[in-house]
Amino acid sequence: MKTKLVLAGKSKAQIVEATASALDEKELPALEPAAMCYMLSEHQYLNDRGMSWHPHLMFIVSGDAEKSWGADQPGSPMIAVNDPEERVTIFMVCVGQWSDGTPAPSVLH
Repeated sequence: MKTKLVLAGKSKAQIVEATASALDEKELPALEPAAMCYMLSEHQYLNDRGMSWHPHLMFIVSGDAEKSWGADQPGSPMIAVNDPEERVTIFMVCVGQWSDGTPAPSVLH
């Protein structure tokens, strides 16, 4: 849905409003339990500044779940980002190697 809105030239505010409406009206499917993805390639594209960040696993959970998973605590390998527009929390766990087996940069959290 979001891709179609972006390609149609909608503004960020229009996209946020359409997404919120679709979520409220249950026009989008519920997030599956334990949705996850991974970014393990040195050639990943995170954003224009970060490009290749760290190899990591991402777990996507409905709602604001940052505190319930113990993320962002000293010594915890888990980083959390709450996305209220998407109504999800994304947990990221950095891993020690890129997909080709070479060592990744150290992450101190």
